[in-house]
Amino acid sequence: MTRRLGVNVDHVATLRQARQARYPDPLAAALIAERGGAAQITVHIRGDRRHIQDHDLRRLRESVQTLLNIEAACTEEMAGILLEARPHRVTLVAERAGEVTTEGGLDVAGNADEVAAFARRLGAAGIHVALFIDPDDAQVDASRVAGVDMVELNTARWAETGDIAELVRLARATSRARALGLAVAAGHGLTLHNLAPLCAAAPEIEEYNIGHALIADAVFFGLDASVRRYLELLA
Repeated sequence: MTRRLGVNVDHVATLRQARQARYPDPLAAALIAERGGAAQITVHIRGDRRHIQDHDLRRLRESVQTLLNIEAACTEEMAGILLEARPHRVTLVAERAGEVTTEGGLDVAGNADEVAAFARRLGAAGIHVALFIDPDDAQVDASRVAGVDMVELNTARWAETGDIAELVRLARATSRARALGLAVAAGHGLTLHNLAPLCAAAPEIEEYNIGHALIADAVFFGLDASVRRYLELLA
């Protein structure tokens, strides 16, 4: 299976917003990542607009040549933004005010009707929908809803602990999702050091979305070279 790399450019925007400047431009980063071989550009537009801004979505949608994946919470505000932007894919995520980064997967099992209704609205507009979930059986099973064709498994616990038991959990969730007809992506906290073991443990994961570590590595290696290093591991 060919594994795809989605490059999350949120933290290029984080650096820009730290000075309320016009640079560095996440669109410029997206185009460099594509040139380096990225198959997808991922951004997360948050309610507090801490990094990606509304105008970034418009410019990315016009210029990205591969696929644009927008992460967002299931809110009415985001529904309007997503339906206007019409990216290739939307990944629905949990979001809490004040969190430093996404703290866990979307509780699909506990909010099934709300998530299903949101996914149907996006699907009716021709947008592919993924759900960012923890690798739990109940969450995987609940993700088989109309309009959803992919789950993205939250790899934060593996990234934070390096616990082999978490690799087993991710592999099991991958197999369970695939058996339900869902494509599987993974992301959150993945680095050059913890990516390869996950690829080996769960070879059916077809897409990896990586942001913070990849952009941090780019400070030292350059963005094009950083993208290529991750692609080498995925290959």
